[in-house]
Amino acid sequence: MFQPRSSGLRRWLPAAFFLLAGGLYLFGLADVGLLGPDEPRYAFIGREMARSGDWLTPRLWGESWYEKPPLLYWMTAAAFRLGLGPDVAPRLPVALLSAAFLLLQLLLLRRLLDERTAWLAALMNATTAGWVAYSKIGVTDLPLAVFFQLAVLLAWLSLKEPAPAARYGAAACLAAAVLAKGLVPLVLFLPVLWFLRTAWRAWAGPATLFLALAAPWYAAMAWVHGEAFLAEFFLRHHLSRFSSDELQHVQPFWFYFPVFIGGLFPWIPALITAGRRQWEDVRLRIPLAVFVFGFLFFSISRNKLPGYLLPLWPPACILLSAGLAGPPRAGRALFWTVMLAGFSPAAASILPEALLYGITNARMEGAAWEYFALLLPVALGVWWLDARGQRAAAAGTVAGVAAAAFAFIQLSAAPVLDQIVSARGLWRKAEPRRQQICIERLHRSWRYGLAYYAGALLPDCATEARPLRIDQPPDSLPRIVPSPAALEAEPAARGQ
Repeated sequence: MFQPRSSGLRRWLPAAFFLLAGGLYLFGLADVGLLGPDEPRYAFIGREMARSGDWLTPRLWGESWYEKPPLLYWMTAAAFRLGLGPDVAPRLPVALLSAAFLLLQLLLLRRLLDERTAWLAALMNATTAGWVAYSKIGVTDLPLAVFFQLAVLLAWLSLKEPAPAARYGAAACLAAAVLAKGLVPLVLFLPVLWFLRTAWRAWAGPATLFLALAAPWYAAMAWVHGEAFLAEFFLRHHLSRFSSDELQHVQPFWFYFPVFIGGLFPWIPALITAGRRQWEDVRLRIPLAVFVFGFLFFSISRNKLPGYLLPLWPPACILLSAGLAGPPRAGRALFWTVMLAGFSPAAASILPEALLYGITNARMEGAAWEYFALLLPVALGVWWLDARGQRAAAAGTVAGVAAAAFAFIQLSAAPVLDQIVSARGLWRKAEPRRQQICIERLHRSWRYGLAYYAGALLPDCATEARPLRIDQPPDSLPRIVPSPAALEAEPAARGQ
């Protein structure tokens, strides 16, 4: 078992880990404007909450919006109240929450498993592509994942150390998860309830706390907005999202297999350690059941998005870390993890097109051998450290390489992303002439992002013609062009 050589070092290592993880997620937080259709919408709702003081009803462009519960909006609104800017306010609370969770997970896993597995899980979780990406954007997936996993860990701890504090903490965290993204965490928590079934009497008080924390917002929304809220939130965005094609995110059953493997980058070689140890170790039965049940549940659902899988990331990292911690040698997996980081330049090149057109339509540049040559001595050193019994040092080195790889990807891709994926660059061009601009054709990702930076929806040219138009032909980037009327008027003006 890994033990630092001094108790003082052991005491300070978690704090150092928190600072390093936080630094990774805070690095370049505003280098790219808000992305996609969701991040600017959620940020707009949070900003409007801060401005209006109405912390009950989410409002988008002046209309009540019932798709998601309020936790992320409250976090964003609090950040705006503190005076943070339009790019930092939606993202900083998520980044800090992610780093704080990783520290708490480390401390809890020390009590639940062992020192080595706890550290490996923390390092892996902190530096996988899926977790890093969602720790740097202001969407609901990471708050859900954080509070759901804390509820799982605390419920797990209550079985090992029967104490009221763990049960009440689990109930409070599960309530926060429900306020982050609705009823999904209750479904994902079902395997944990199975393990708690013999101690159900002890959970009467925690269940009351859960209802006291989670129910008031839903009850108030139902009281104020009635059937409109109930139909939109519960029927359309819960039942229909699971079973119908209405929301247009339909994917095949196997969709999450490549998503999961890609999100593990660069720790993908840890998969070779998965096997009988995870199935047979009774200590791992709760994370194993949560992961398997959740993966099947999301795979069966008709509508799928990559972020839905995020609540399963921590249990997956726990299982893979147990596989790395157990055998006498894990140098091969750690060696190839370092070498995979050599694909970072290729990942940076593909990222803008992947976000614009989808990963299957993006073109990847060839990987340069120079990066692999640079990493080879590090990979050999990691293998040597593991062979010398220094697995924690080896894993820490791997995590450092992974963090450097993500920093490289951000530095390389951020300028391109800001110009051709985020609407922030388009708004900078449009802002000086905003009163002259209407929208002709524009994808919803750009439309929502542009409205966020403008502070309001820009008018459609069909309803309010203006001299300049934002037009986005199919498979092209948006551009600002003169209207037909302005083009016709220009020669006449020159003739006069």
